[in-house]
Amino acid sequence: MNFITEPFQYAFIQRAVLAAVITGVLCACLGTFVVLRRMSVVGHALTHSALPGMVAAYLLGGSIFIGAAAATMITAFGIGFLSKDDKVYEDTSVGMVPTVMFALGVLLISAGKSYRDLSAMLFGNILGITSGDLKLIALITGATLLMLAFFYKELKLLCIDPDYAKAIGIPLHMLRYGLLLFLALTVVVGIQSVGTVLTNALLVVPAATARLLTDRLGTVMLLAGVFAVLSVLAGVFVSYYFSLSSGAAIVLACALIFVCVWLARAAKVKFY
Repeated sequence: MNFITEPFQYAFIQRAVLAAVITGVLCACLGTFVVLRRMSVVGHALTHSALPGMVAAYLLGGSIFIGAAAATMITAFGIGFLSKDDKVYEDTSVGMVPTVMFALGVLLISAGKSYRDLSAMLFGNILGITSGDLKLIALITGATLLMLAFFYKELKLLCIDPDYAKAIGIPLHMLRYGLLLFLALTVVVGIQSVGTVLTNALLVVPAATARLLTDRLGTVMLLAGVFAVLSVLAGVFVSYYFSLSSGAAIVLACALIFVCVWLARAAKVKFY
């Protein structure tokens, strides 16, 4: 029992665990729509595009959260705007805009001649979350979950039958922009936990794992939330006891759960 309770005597561990749970729930809920809409490539692109905003904020002494949010939202709307042009395919804009943003981030790093905090930006530092960071994470999570709840039926129809959704007058472009916007904000939340490199895994893997077990959207979201929370908690404890990267530990925990579920499902199918 001491093994479980010992870390909670420290305030920074309490903040880390709370942030981990909030982040896991948010990524799982939005990640369900990302997986069903096959937007995981977009999520991957947005995670890389956050780098210039974070570096600029760091160099100017501002909030890295705000810098990352600005960069990811610019990228999200840039992808959406370019995709409307028939001459620019969606995968082209997804591949082009984030690459340019990431290159800008690398350029800013080299111009600032400071690589000290690059590791935390790329791979996260959930044990370094402050009270202010926690409040911002809670605010973004609350706004995103309210949006998902309010437009749940429309988003569900968008994922299942977009042609019918368009036929009955649902504004698909507005919904898509909304998903891109809140995906960008979710990326910002995940950056503190697992960094820019690994955030997309936290968005995709728990939802993909839940998708192996059921086709019901609500159940997928619930199971994805459970898997994500278990993964981030495991990552926090591994990081505390073994002094390892929390972001990498969280993602590997996600992957381990996926492999276990996949093997169990494959064994069951083979048995029958």
